[in-house]
Amino acid sequence: MSEMLEESQAADRPLAYRHREGRGPTLIFLPGFMSDMEGSKAIALDHWAQAQGRAFIRFDYGGCGSSGGAFEAQTLTDWRDDVLAMIDLVAQGPVVLIGSSMGGWLMLHAALARPERVTGLVGIAAAPDFTAWGFSQEEKLAILQNGRLERPSPYGDQPTIVTRDLWQSGEALRVLHAPIAVDCPVRLLQGQQDPDVPWAYALELAKQIRSSDVQTILIKDGDHRLSRDQDITLLIATVEGLLEAL
Repeated sequence: MSEMLEESQAADRPLAYRHREGRGPTLIFLPGFMSDMEGSKAIALDHWAQAQGRAFIRFDYGGCGSSGGAFEAQTLTDWRDDVLAMIDLVAQGPVVLIGSSMGGWLMLHAALARPERVTGLVGIAAAPDFTAWGFSQEEKLAILQNGRLERPSPYGDQPTIVTRDLWQSGEALRVLHAPIAVDCPVRLLQGQQDPDVPWAYALELAKQIRSSDVQTILIKDGDHRLSRDQDITLLIATVEGLLEAL
């Protein structure tokens, strides 16, 4: 059943989420940019969690999916705070964050903000600092000068829209320039045929995370979404292995 956070609890706009109660730690799926909680990876993990009797949360960031707010009014800071709202107001006890693409960036900030709650991280084509490396110099100038950038998306009919506020918030949240003070176990899944996140960034992220328990799994023929049956099987096995190691 869909539930809503009260508007006063999440930056003055309601967040749609699905919370399946069960044994902990609670797994929380963080979607990618312009994605939502109805994606194939989120649903597959939800079904697996149900079969295992595990607590699971999937949700939509503000301005995305079924959540309130206008998409172009959101920033990376807002979406980070949405993740923290799920941890603080919905989940109980320890949590494991599973972040896809941009969600892999947000999971790092959530782990930094809530080290006592976040006990594990799983990144799927994690894209920290994509505002720095994901745009050409011409595109960055267009964002700053025009206030927004619109470009075709290979994943749907709607164009990818990046506003000046969103881009600037991302620049303020960059993490790859220094060691990342995350000490929990981390697993990173990365396709080597990913056209959006070069796989070398997964290695750089693993290097910068302070935890001694970091594993990077490279899928030679994997794309950005990693949504094929074999990719989802690997994802579930990775999550299950991480939980067994906690």
